[in-house]
Amino acid sequence: MPFTKLGLSPFLIKALTAQKYEQPYPIQEAAIPAILKGKDILGIAQTGSGKTASYVLPILQKLQKQAPSKNRHVAALILVPTRELAIQVNDVFSLFGSAMPERVKSFAVYGGVSINPQMIKLQGVEILVATPGRLIELVESKAVHLSDVKILVLDEADKMLNLGFREEMNRIFSLLPKKRQNLLFSATLSDDVNNINEILLHDPLTIKIEAEENTIDLISQLGYFVSPERKGPLLRYLIKHGGMQQVLVFTSSVFQADLVADKLRINDIKASAIHSKKSQGAREEALNKFKAGKLRVLVATDLMARGIDIKFLPHVINYELPRSPKDYIHRIGRTGRAESPGEAISLICPEDQHHFKIIQKKMGKWVTMIDSKDLDLHGY
Repeated sequence: MPFTKLGLSPFLIKALTAQKYEQPYPIQEAAIPAILKGKDILGIAQTGSGKTASYVLPILQKLQKQAPSKNRHVAALILVPTRELAIQVNDVFSLFGSAMPERVKSFAVYGGVSINPQMIKLQGVEILVATPGRLIELVESKAVHLSDVKILVLDEADKMLNLGFREEMNRIFSLLPKKRQNLLFSATLSDDVNNINEILLHDPLTIKIEAEENTIDLISQLGYFVSPERKGPLLRYLIKHGGMQQVLVFTSSVFQADLVADKLRINDIKASAIHSKKSQGAREEALNKFKAGKLRVLVATDLMARGIDIKFLPHVINYELPRSPKDYIHRIGRTGRAESPGEAISLICPEDQHHFKIIQKKMGKWVTMIDSKDLDLHGY
């Protein structure tokens, strides 16, 4: 079904065409008409499945038809777990909002930066994208009011609950008007998400998009058996010998992310780490350079990677495995998007082998394994 059949305005259709969006993703096809009709939504779909546009487009259209809110009284509130995702979501609102006949001002607020400039820029904002902690600070400062919110979106609800935002979220819910449209999106339907769903949603349309096999099939997966002491040299060998120019490397800790990035730079590979201990400015700079192709390697933890959305990312390397099979699929799903092939490589030490077998079994796909002991890593 084309976008023209979903009930979107000609202005948004024109903007979609300009951005070369040809066909809606399954979640967009199901969610957009329902949101336009005022339905509550519970959307379960993997990262990279088009969730953001599925609520951005109908929200922009719905707010065109409504009288502007009072100053500092936002009409739509989008809660997200990280600064990176807040910026990314607001960028999508800005991109498509600029195509509308009447501009609806959107803005992203998050911690880790000075609050005063955010307070000033909240003048006239109707769509607010926020992390929970910073939003509460702004509410306490009377810089923003939530009593007129007409649409509430929880994006990456599973991550917000996992990160311990429950108390802040409950406080925010208590400040919202009872009559509103609620849209909850998550990569997984955990017990926590289901509990929030029962509190928030009224007769929701549940949309569950299973991970498409052909999406995983677009990703060429390889695993390398390696001893711990050869892991760093193997990573550098793969990047240099394979001529990789844009690589997202995953580690499971902030410490390891910094260590891996440092070793890459020492070996003349442009690299930077992105994690929660970095300043907001440093994170944005690294991400922008990586997206622009000016940084060869970005080393990230799972949480920080939530804000990384690159259509044609060619390579993902798991320097360390994630805890869960679902996180593994989210990681490798950063490549193989937009029907373009990608490569995912995992470095497997002896202590990782059992866990990697479980991941493959849950994924329903066995990964070709290579023993790296015969590779000459001298000089890497």
